[in-house]
Amino acid sequence: MKLYHHPLSGHAHRARLFLSLLGIEHELVQVDLAKREHKQEQFLKLNPFGQVPVLDDGGTIVSDSNAILVYLAKKTGRTDWLPEDPEGAAAVQRWLSVAAGQIAHGPAQARLINVFKAPYRPEEVIPRSHAILALIEAALEGRSFIVAERPTIADVALYSYVARAPEGDVDLQPYANIRTWLERIEALQGFVQFDKTPVGLVA
Repeated sequence: MKLYHHPLSGHAHRARLFLSLLGIEHELVQVDLAKREHKQEQFLKLNPFGQVPVLDDGGTIVSDSNAILVYLAKKTGRTDWLPEDPEGAAAVQRWLSVAAGQIAHGPAQARLINVFKAPYRPEEVIPRSHAILALIEAALEGRSFIVAERPTIADVALYSYVARAPEGDVDLQPYANIRTWLERIEALQGFVQFDKTPVGLVA
């Protein structure tokens, strides 16, 4: 398999992380976002949306990070990571939607301000970040992972931007359950770290 990625993209990291957690050999192809390689004709043939990550599985092209997580879980038959029962599948989907919604418009955007000088407003995105983190903190009360007592792709989808929230001036100190959950994920066999940048609260 081949993964087109950028090391500072949380969306790309979640795909890379899951490949590693599954122990799947893969080639990393770095897409230079600064040079706008993701908007060039060659890359747009892979993903017309012009975004990383993109997975190339022997000619089967899968774009969108959450779609890649689903594809990999289904391809490998790992129902521990993506349950097939209605309740379990729905619970995972709920948090995939959160990753694509509140996480993308909260911690991810807050981080983009400091890492990529994105034109978002800290006074809007930082409160949004704390609102979703408070919900995740509550959801983790009394459980090891976000959906079950074992990790699922819901945890993988949430991890990257939550872990690097301090780079966007979003303090994780008030969230004890989240900090313990992050440590549990980082202790999983095959875990690969999301590249850190010295900005925000970690500057």
